[in-house]
Amino acid sequence: MDETKEEARKHVRQLAAQFAERGDAVGWFDALYKEAAGNLEVIPWADLEPNRFFKSWAETTDLKGEGRSALVVGCGLGDDARYLHDLGFKVTAFDISPAAIEWAKRLHAETDIQFEAADLFEPFRGWLGAFEFVLEVYTIQPLPIEMRPRVIDSIASFVAPGGRLVVVTRGREDDEQPEQLPWPLSRLDLKRFDENGLNQTDFVEMWDDEDEQLRFIVEYERRVG
Repeated sequence: MDETKEEARKHVRQLAAQFAERGDAVGWFDALYKEAAGNLEVIPWADLEPNRFFKSWAETTDLKGEGRSALVVGCGLGDDARYLHDLGFKVTAFDISPAAIEWAKRLHAETDIQFEAADLFEPFRGWLGAFEFVLEVYTIQPLPIEMRPRVIDSIASFVAPGGRLVVVTRGREDDEQPEQLPWPLSRLDLKRFDENGLNQTDFVEMWDDEDEQLRFIVEYERRVG
């Protein structure tokens, strides 16, 4: 694994632990983006390109936007939002970090992507059940495990009837205990989406040689009626 990226991940864990001690599970995101001050090496997931596992899945399934509304959850610097935009989606993207959103707006200023600073747990009410395609990449896994059901419920709430949701995450077996942040998801964790009225329509496993961890790419469809 790249030493610079591994050092960045260690720093993220330390920062997250510091905020957790204060009772703030999410404040470290904005602190990290502010601290980075334009330096991508500080942010281990910032590659200025779409997530390669999602991109591979999208190419395999011939994903096309065709003007459909899409929401990117925890968009960071907006690389996945830009990819969906280029595929023909009408994209809204949000992150809890205002610093990340301002950075994303600068990077993608020539697009009509709607970037918003927003809290997953207190979203704009007009977003609920409003999007034909929702993308979640690595947003669930860095949040405390005890918050996981609430996080999944909130993400599921954005999907319109008949709409689709794609989740990209590090994966683990149901009986495997996660050791450190980011905490991978199990198939059992993912069943929470089913409880939110979503049917699983695709499940793909990919192996990452870089960090020697499994990835799950999971597609869901919102049940109608």
